[in-house]
Amino acid sequence: MEAVLGALVPVFLVIALGAVLKRGLLPESSHWIALERLTYFVLFPALLVVSIVRAELGKVAVMEVSAALLGSIALFALALTLARRPLSRWLELSSPSYTSVFQGALRWNTYIALAVSGAIAGPAGLAVAAVGLTVMIPVLNALSVMVLARHGENGSNSKRLMFLQLVRNPFIWSCVAGGLINALHIPIPPVIVTFADVLGRASLALGLLVVGAGLRLGDLRRPRVATWFASFIKLLALPAAAVTIGWALKLHEVDLLIVAVASAVPSAPNGYVLARQMGGDAPLLAEILTLQTLLAALTMPLVIGLVAYL
Repeated sequence: MEAVLGALVPVFLVIALGAVLKRGLLPESSHWIALERLTYFVLFPALLVVSIVRAELGKVAVMEVSAALLGSIALFALALTLARRPLSRWLELSSPSYTSVFQGALRWNTYIALAVSGAIAGPAGLAVAAVGLTVMIPVLNALSVMVLARHGENGSNSKRLMFLQLVRNPFIWSCVAGGLINALHIPIPPVIVTFADVLGRASLALGLLVVGAGLRLGDLRRPRVATWFASFIKLLALPAAAVTIGWALKLHEVDLLIVAVASAVPSAPNGYVLARQMGGDAPLLAEILTLQTLLAALTMPLVIGLVAYL
């Protein structure tokens, strides 16, 4: 547990620093929007490509890790879809609000996942995390866009937005590019790899700072039931399902540990941008993201510590 806390505490300290900077040294929202765009379109895609290209996938149980992560997502995506009407009545959700619960319950914060994976298990952990990046990012982005296209407020424009979001999503193309380079052993000049690595390293610190700056603590005076519901699924139920599937598939040690990390992180902040663009309930998702990020400082050590003990 001490090693787990040692890996998690610095990550959450950087997030806390982002919250402090937003309220002190860098109060202008335009500064953080610029950093968010830089990280989203340039720095983090570079990290994705380099992480996947460098991953020694031969040492990772790729099929089992993929099955554990995607299986748990599929389970809850199906449950949320089938239970949409009763769930909306119980939680008093409009159609746009339902999309925010869907995103908040399923998406994952790749900044935190990669930072923690590398801190806990080094290159071996990053290799397993790279598998998670490759299989989860395209699927989760596609699911989120489709749900928003169907239930968001933009109506007739949703199909066009859905297509544009999928085509323009830099995370999807980065995963595809990195996966092809790794699988086909395409030679890349070392200077290009080093260049992308420098950009990628910058993305983790900046990404975590942006996460902290995006926290809306004022929204937590009275969190909605929907916020607690999405947080319970994301931080506890989804990791429990992923770890159970992984354990049933005989995953162990680093593979199972990083499955726990990837599934236990809070939801993705870029889901907020997507909600604004496609007519979701962006304020509700901001509330969900804030609560999850704060709660994850408690739930992630619990989940990862239990798996490490196993």
